[in-house]
Amino acid sequence: MLDPRSLTDDRERIEESCRRRGVTVDVEAVAERYRQVAALRTQLGELNRRRNEHQKAGKRKLEPAEREAHVSAGRALKEEVAVIESSLAGAEADLQADLGEIPNLVHPDVPAGGEDQSRELRRVGEPTRFTFEPLDHVELGRRLALLDFEAGTRVAAPKFYYLKNEAVLLDLALQRMALDMVRGEGFELLATPDLAKPEIVDGIGFNPRGPETQIYSIANADLCLIGTAEITLGGLFADTVLEESALPLQLAGVSHCFRTEAGSHGRESKGLYRVHQFTKVEMFAITTPETSDAMHERLLALEERFFSALEIPYRVLDIAAGDLGAPAYRKFDLEAWMPGRGEGGSYGEITSTSNCTDYQARRLGVRFRREGGKRTEYTHMLNGTAVAIARALVALLENHQQVDGTVRIPKALQSYTGFDRLGG
Repeated sequence: MLDPRSLTDDRERIEESCRRRGVTVDVEAVAERYRQVAALRTQLGELNRRRNEHQKAGKRKLEPAEREAHVSAGRALKEEVAVIESSLAGAEADLQADLGEIPNLVHPDVPAGGEDQSRELRRVGEPTRFTFEPLDHVELGRRLALLDFEAGTRVAAPKFYYLKNEAVLLDLALQRMALDMVRGEGFELLATPDLAKPEIVDGIGFNPRGPETQIYSIANADLCLIGTAEITLGGLFADTVLEESALPLQLAGVSHCFRTEAGSHGRESKGLYRVHQFTKVEMFAITTPETSDAMHERLLALEERFFSALEIPYRVLDIAAGDLGAPAYRKFDLEAWMPGRGEGGSYGEITSTSNCTDYQARRLGVRFRREGGKRTEYTHMLNGTAVAIARALVALLENHQQVDGTVRIPKALQSYTGFDRLGG
């Protein structure tokens, strides 16, 4: 969430960011709520000061009549404090709810508009061309006995699937290749829980409940299945004060990811592209405010390095303001060329990386203390996908298929798979 003081000090910038996102928020109403909270805090502070003075006065010897008057006054002060404390608790809860409806500020270089207005920054590699009629990954997976969507539907539901035979090894190989890359760059590796408390999910900026949620909730338990290890990696530091010397923190989490994919449909969402469960290696960083932009570029460079090594053509997009999630200040997507997507192939999102500045840190209470200082500040938090296995498999199978029906394994991945092709 935003610093509530900024609602007045930086109101125009907040309102402009909301307009660019296409979000309607009454910033002045939330600012007035903050002023009410501030007034109640001041009032409570003054009452507590008077109450302390009253209690000190009661320690001296008093005549019976004075004692009775003193006790009566003390009782009245106590009741008044209780009333203000109750009012303050309610006002603070309302303020937190209101602040939760205001998205993060938007980087000034982010393009305006919705999904179609995202800015293409560069392309790496040319879309794959074939001398034969290429197959999509669903048909390749069926012919090579790698994927079983029908069994996934029978056992679980549509958009679940089984990986079979070499696809299981390919899944593990992609994970290990990504982990080796980030470990070599100084990231600490973690295998995270696949569940988290709703307050952690909410703190990261995901809606854990309601019709619009993309998160599964567990019946009879105060837990949610995570949609990304960003949730569990960020939650690891909730209500923590870090030393500046410990920053930046660079973490890489392996987890299963579960998403309801509510409202998702259509030809471009078929097969592995949009599923309810997949495995992912997620990069996560905690930085000082002045270094987060550089870290964002670093995470993007690592994503590009990984998919360049897999010989996957891709493009980099600077996501438009109207397509940003609420926590993101700026977001870059890698879209891989997918020959089986749409008619004749198209680009599809394969990774993303977001700088969330201090938006998540404020919600989770993650602070740092500068060297030699006493005052604490909120950190900046960033995330980036090293590899999401399901979509990586789409790109690998479709781009590296051969005329004889086999699929070539890129050289960089062969040492992890132990084989150089699928089928044949």
